[in-house]
Amino acid sequence: MTAEDKVVERKLLLKRAFPIGKLFEIGKKLNLAYFNRFSSEWDIDEDEAALEIASKISEAQLKEVFDKFQPRKWAAFRGQYYTIENETFLLEGSWKNLHANIRQAKKKFRKNALAVLKALVEAGRSCSLKEIRSSLKRSVDPLPILAELEQLKVITTAYKGDQYREWKIQEEIAPLIWQELGAPLKAVSSAVVSAGVDVQKEEVDYVDLERRQISQMDRELEEYLDDLLKYRLDATIEFGKTFSVNLLAAYLKDLFGPILYFDSLLSITQQYGLADVKIVSQHGKTGMRTGWNLSLFGEPGTGKSFSTRDMILGKPDAKIYAHGIPGRNRYAGGMTPARFIRIGQAYVDRTFNFIVPEFNDWFRYKGMVEPLKLAMERAIIRHELHREVIGPYTFKSFFSVNYNVTTFGRGYEVTVHDPNFNAIEDRMLCRLHRLTKERFVEIAKSQRRLALGEIDTKKGVQKVRDHLTLVYAIETGHPLVKERFPEKPVMITPQTYDMIKKARELILEHIPRETVSFSARLEKRAMRFACAASLLNYFHSDLDYVPVSDDALKCATQLYVEEASVRSREEFKPEEVLEKLF
Repeated sequence: MTAEDKVVERKLLLKRAFPIGKLFEIGKKLNLAYFNRFSSEWDIDEDEAALEIASKISEAQLKEVFDKFQPRKWAAFRGQYYTIENETFLLEGSWKNLHANIRQAKKKFRKNALAVLKALVEAGRSCSLKEIRSSLKRSVDPLPILAELEQLKVITTAYKGDQYREWKIQEEIAPLIWQELGAPLKAVSSAVVSAGVDVQKEEVDYVDLERRQISQMDRELEEYLDDLLKYRLDATIEFGKTFSVNLLAAYLKDLFGPILYFDSLLSITQQYGLADVKIVSQHGKTGMRTGWNLSLFGEPGTGKSFSTRDMILGKPDAKIYAHGIPGRNRYAGGMTPARFIRIGQAYVDRTFNFIVPEFNDWFRYKGMVEPLKLAMERAIIRHELHREVIGPYTFKSFFSVNYNVTTFGRGYEVTVHDPNFNAIEDRMLCRLHRLTKERFVEIAKSQRRLALGEIDTKKGVQKVRDHLTLVYAIETGHPLVKERFPEKPVMITPQTYDMIKKARELILEHIPRETVSFSARLEKRAMRFACAASLLNYFHSDLDYVPVSDDALKCATQLYVEEASVRSREEFKPEEVLEKLF
């Protein structure tokens, strides 16, 4: 292990121990140049901040940081060089003890203990009981092994529900596990890459690796669905008989307040849309489906990543549990657009959601607008590089992205310098985040409640996620439910068109110019949102279709009016239009 590895572990330690606000405070106190460029904690990147501190301070300064700044009470860290245990920070590692504990587990369970550890460390994320069981012999029960490893502090529980549980290996312990499995070089490489440090790599077949990941994601969905059908099916159907977008909004408002809730509502509604259900009218097909691309954009620190990433994928350490469809969200953090275009070939005829937390970064590379525009149009992609030609292939997945902009009193300016970027924006349902006083206060309150453990999505997440997963499985014809429930299209009613038409007329009436700054695609996105939100009502009736609900239509119309206002540089106040509509 090298000094670089120590910096890597120190970075993981700082992120585990301190929230972003504390990191900002620590960086300012240490007078580090990186932090002096910013006036607020909302402006800094968590990874960059932790790495900056980790690479600039000595052991003595690190100890002083933990003495002066109280770390999170729930934080535990068991690295090679540092330890946090029972709210005590030590300038010594835990690996010696962990090595002895692993040896104890091996003595008791022999090769099966290593098989469990191998399944978890290769997954690189939390795993369910069924995922772990698939790596063992049929006669082996993994539960006693997991219980022993957890008691020995080699693994931790990542999620625990009434009937479902997931375990994981913490990042700082992963290199030790690789060593135990006889692959020390891979262990070091994994730790370095996780910290964002550039390393030399051999030529890799990324498409083949992606196909393996897709197979793993398919298993994740199937195992979750199988567990749901065995233990929670009746409860999920009963829940679905009254569930609606209004009840989802009420659940999220209770967690995050009346301002922040709406972004999570968009993210979860997009998950329902991933089933890509046909949208029909009384006269037949419309050519539309429920899937759509989502973009949250605005100033840094306004909660964009929380809504699109943490709420969908989960962040158990912060007691935020995954609300998204299991195995259908591909996190693309740190991925280059060139790699995305390459691995996109593995997703032909498949529909997933790509979560891109820093979409701005994809446009630092020239020539990215056109292939990404084609990806969002679900069209044929063909991309030429110096050494190869990628494609042609058809991409059918969707995006959930965040990017930063500079906002003004009216309107905003993108920080992406490509003049054609508006073609990308025009293909997403967009939501502007402006750091108003009200939003600032709500974010501060939520961060405090999260830090104190007052926000815990565990209470309601199981019902919401089960309903979402079941509806998705039904509408995509999953083999486990295909014979039990019918696929239903979503039917647009005349009232849907009337409401959108009325909103359009009022918007145009309030725009003082003869020209408009948004395209007709905005209306289609509003329609798709209304249809995706109506899928929450799948179990409301025995009809062979799902009608667009009034509350979904109202919500979609609000989105339409607000986005039209933003696209028009806020030349009209959306509240005035909405007041006349409703």
